[in-house]
Amino acid sequence: MENNKSNFSRRKFIGTSTAFVAGAAITGPSLFAAPSMLKNNNKPNSIINGVQIGVITYSFRSMPDQSAEATLKYILDCGINAIELMGDPAESYAGKPENPVDRRAYFTLMRSKRKGEVLNDEEQKEFAEMQEKMAAYKKEVAQWRSNVPMDKFVELRKMYNDAGVTIYAFKPGAFGKDNTDAEIEWGMRAAKTLGASHVTLEHPGDDAHTQKLGDMAKKHGIFVAYHGHEQQTPTFWDTALKQSKYNALNLDLGHYVAAGNTDPLEIIKSKHDRIMSMHTKDRQTPEHGKGNLPWGTGDTPITQALQLIRDNKYKFPATIELEYDIPEGSNAIEEVRKCLKYCEKSLA
Repeated sequence: MENNKSNFSRRKFIGTSTAFVAGAAITGPSLFAAPSMLKNNNKPNSIINGVQIGVITYSFRSMPDQSAEATLKYILDCGINAIELMGDPAESYAGKPENPVDRRAYFTLMRSKRKGEVLNDEEQKEFAEMQEKMAAYKKEVAQWRSNVPMDKFVELRKMYNDAGVTIYAFKPGAFGKDNTDAEIEWGMRAAKTLGASHVTLEHPGDDAHTQKLGDMAKKHGIFVAYHGHEQQTPTFWDTALKQSKYNALNLDLGHYVAAGNTDPLEIIKSKHDRIMSMHTKDRQTPEHGKGNLPWGTGDTPITQALQLIRDNKYKFPATIELEYDIPEGSNAIEEVRKCLKYCEKSLA
């Protein structure tokens, strides 16, 4: 029981205090003032020797303000000019109903369950209540998506483009098996309005659903790029790719290495014409513990992969995804900058 109480306290601390810690780590004028590149009337440029380096805005999840405007400042402060945009900043900007559930606490408990950790009675009750509220909220969001006009997405695209940032991918939670057809249609329309060439989602592991998404993507003239974690293999995407030319890869090179695949560069060579974007992070092989580490300290051949893209003139962007633990005294912006510097050195 004492262990359960300790676990609950730890989880509650993680779920409720991260934003405060993040806020404490970023005190200083530069973040919330105009970024230096704007002061010089310059726009960011993260195309390095022909390779587009982007960032997924999930990388800024630890930052205290998750609005579209704040997210744009984070991107600019990193010096990046192209992104994979998560759904929340864009949908909130367009007036999405506010979630009554503390998402940070909810996903902390969900991850604990997935890891096989035992939740105590208080946690079980809290999680059950959260699940009930989330189910009702999803219905509310589905209704909102079916009626929301595209005006605010047009406005958001202009705001980002005017600052020098393009949106090449959009990742709202709208393409799963539990989403309505109207939500899927909305997600694809919104992505095109934002200027994205593709939407991204976790591979559903369901051939009927990837067929459905491929068919709907053809209708809207946009690609659906499937992401994977440690279930990725050289043949992971094959069925979806055969179903539709609009089905594609959102390869995650770090997870691919952690899955134990022995030649991570080969998947890039063999599937380059179907890769829409590549999540880039440094993970270890299973033999070394599968850790998610600062770039250059794991087993993922990031430099070789970037050089492969450069030398073969592959067109897809390499997307920085910050998933390693942020060191004390730093913040997401500083760490994404380090990742960008690593790319610059690799591609020099």
